[in-house]
Amino acid sequence: MYLDSEKKKELFEKYGKSATNTGSPESQIALFTYRISHLTEHLKKNHKDFATERALKMLVGKRRRLLDYLIKVDIERYRAIIRELNIRK
Repeated sequence: MYLDSEKKKELFEKYGKSATNTGSPESQIALFTYRISHLTEHLKKNHKDFATERALKMLVGKRRRLLDYLIKVDIERYRAIIRELNIRK
């Protein structure tokens, strides 16, 4: 499996405040970014997998909504997470 509990814990420790802080916008955005990169690689090999393509679009939308929320709440946190994850605006 591409995303095990150890990898999740690592992401939450790095981008959230702690390993147990799984609800912070930064940790959720990091998790979504990891999943998006995995699905993108999958679709490069399997270009006719339309169910995965739909899931990818939904995931990108979720991440976009979280990023929009973070802009409204704290623009500095938004800029920091964009810089760390290399997400283009």
